[in-house]
Amino acid sequence: MTPPTATTRHYQQQLTLRSRGKSLQRFTAEVEQVVRASGVETGLCTVFLRHTSASLIIQENADPDVLVDLENFLAKLVPEGNHYIHSTEGPDDMPAHIRTVLTHTSETIPVVGGRLGLGTWQGLYLWEHRARGSAREVIVHVTGY
Repeated sequence: MTPPTATTRHYQQQLTLRSRGKSLQRFTAEVEQVVRASGVETGLCTVFLRHTSASLIIQENADPDVLVDLENFLAKLVPEGNHYIHSTEGPDDMPAHIRTVLTHTSETIPVVGGRLGLGTWQGLYLWEHRARGSAREVIVHVTGY
């Protein structure tokens, strides 16, 4: 339990991740570095993606087949093509926005003992929904004691 005299800390850092086109890219280690730099031992880490055609997920970090199955499932659920009204940037444009709506643009993870409180098999991933790679900005905000 945190003593009532403790002062809440806030620490924020922006990360730029280079996506490789449609893929899931683990970046747990980069967020762990931000948590360590914050000096927070007990608190919360919020990770926010500043884009509308990619998303963030917490998922299996050991078997890469899980990531392939996730991508294949979402591709069937939200197919690409010219049947969307919004197609300014090509046939993958609107499907990328829909895929983002079905997933997340932020995740909040407990900070326990100065580390992310993820389970053994959990990793934090950037899920790029566009065909081409892009620089993606992520804001990491750590708060706690």
